[in-house]
Amino acid sequence: MIALDILTDGFFAAVAGIGFGAISDPPLRAFKMIAVLAALGHACRFCLMTYLGVDIATASLFAGLVIGFGSLWLGKKVYCPMTVLYIPALLPMIPGKFAYNMVFSLIMCLQTVHEPDKLQKYMEMFFSNSLIAGTVIFMLAVGASFPMFLFPHRAFSLTRH
Repeated sequence: MIALDILTDGFFAAVAGIGFGAISDPPLRAFKMIAVLAALGHACRFCLMTYLGVDIATASLFAGLVIGFGSLWLGKKVYCPMTVLYIPALLPMIPGKFAYNMVFSLIMCLQTVHEPDKLQKYMEMFFSNSLIAGTVIFMLAVGASFPMFLFPHRAFSLTRH
């Protein structure tokens, strides 16, 4: 049952990664790798959060690292820059729930300016959701770009012989 949950999570992340990849028009040979990276990264974060109790920001850092190192390795195989592979693979992990709640609480905060109790509640929700969404996005970016800084020569030679 656990394996089915992990495979389902990875499958839907792969589908979303392919969809996000289609927007940026990568070469056809890159789509398989984008799907693999999205599935591995999202499944990694899912496992860390669900089975090990790791927070979303730390789990996102490790998922970003998986995607970053994977794009470094797979980029050579499909002759594509890292960014072509890792940006669409990262997008399914953007914390949409927290971003939505951030905007919702901001709107509600503006509508309840004259009610101090509700205003305080919505302000707390806004800052909490903003902090979580911002931290997760930052950790994904750090994790995915870390291999590029660790191996600069390899990262910039992926499309050269």
